[in-house]
Amino acid sequence: MPTSGIILAGGKNSRMGANKALLTLGNRTFIQDAVQNLRQFCAEIIVVSNEPELYRDLGVKVTEDIIPKKGPLSGIHAGLTVSANFHNFIVACDMPFLNWTLGKYMVDNVDGLDVLIPRIGEYLQPLHAVYSKNCIRPIEKCLEQNIFKAQNIFKVIAFYPEVKVGYLDEDKIRELVDVDKVFFNVNTPEDLDRAKAIKNITERMG
Repeated sequence: MPTSGIILAGGKNSRMGANKALLTLGNRTFIQDAVQNLRQFCAEIIVVSNEPELYRDLGVKVTEDIIPKKGPLSGIHAGLTVSANFHNFIVACDMPFLNWTLGKYMVDNVDGLDVLIPRIGEYLQPLHAVYSKNCIRPIEKCLEQNIFKAQNIFKVIAFYPEVKVGYLDEDKIRELVDVDKVFFNVNTPEDLDRAKAIKNITERMG
């Protein structure tokens, strides 16, 4: 099934003090690594950023928020709007241990849903999920009504009652990937140090 991969590269980066998408882990920036992962199973890759000039050399489609300053939901909306495909795998740019095996499994098992989202215990991963274009109008309603706090990433799910949502549970995820790594995100310099330590341990273990 043709799928677009959408990378959200917005955000204020206030706790990091630097653009997280351009942080490096090994020989690549976070966003370069995300692009490489998504190329394994996505026919099109889109970066959503309000600084599009930073990403022109990636060889992917770059777009800006259509309804700006509303947090990650604005980025999801923009990516879905310009996407060439009905189903889209959406990730945040600050997840340095993406694993395309999980992404491909999710795309292959979306089964008529509008959203397929990983669930670890009580926690959802809305910025590592599959979304269909049927989400566009419900998202627009949320953005226009401003019914959520943009700073709260989990308010991304505000529109979920309006679409068909499925959940990929922890047992299945653990069969495919290391849960402690794949959803790890970097928000602070301390997080970046931890990510580097994880990478070093992984490389030593072969």
